[in-house]
Amino acid sequence: MLKQRKNRILLALDGPWHPLPRRQLRSIAGGVLVQETDTVALTAADLRVVTKRQPSDAEVAALLFAWKVVKHVKSNAIVLARQGQTVGIGAGQMSRVDASRLAVRKARQPLAGCVAASDAFFPFRDGLDELARAGVRAVIQPGGSVRDAEVIAAADEQEVAMVFTGRRAFRH
Repeated sequence: MLKQRKNRILLALDGPWHPLPRRQLRSIAGGVLVQETDTVALTAADLRVVTKRQPSDAEVAALLFAWKVVKHVKSNAIVLARQGQTVGIGAGQMSRVDASRLAVRKARQPLAGCVAASDAFFPFRDGLDELARAGVRAVIQPGGSVRDAEVIAAADEQEVAMVFTGRRAFRH
């Protein structure tokens, strides 16, 4: 069938699957945005607990899973997860609080005991407050906001464990 088609282009791939490209290109007005593909696999040793409450081992495993998911979701992403299962995703919003609300609304099951991953820092406490009200018990995020202390204090008030990765997973 392929021989019958004119102007065909065939590409050969190494192995049975196509690896992630090293760089992703996005066209923007008047130019191109080039971003590196995030292929770093975080481990528990890479996480820095910043709250009084330490995450349990099960929460750390769920946080690392949620981080793997969130780095493949469009920018301003919030991922809700538990035990290797994605429960809700809020993505592509103009604000982190709206992404948090969307993730909670999209969840099709109770969120008590879930964890959340945010691809970039929380610029204000409102997004964290939304997640805590919904039942989220632990959060993974890059950190680095000028209001980190305010967000950490909010997590402490609500007994939510929070870990910083020191890495943004923001995907345009």
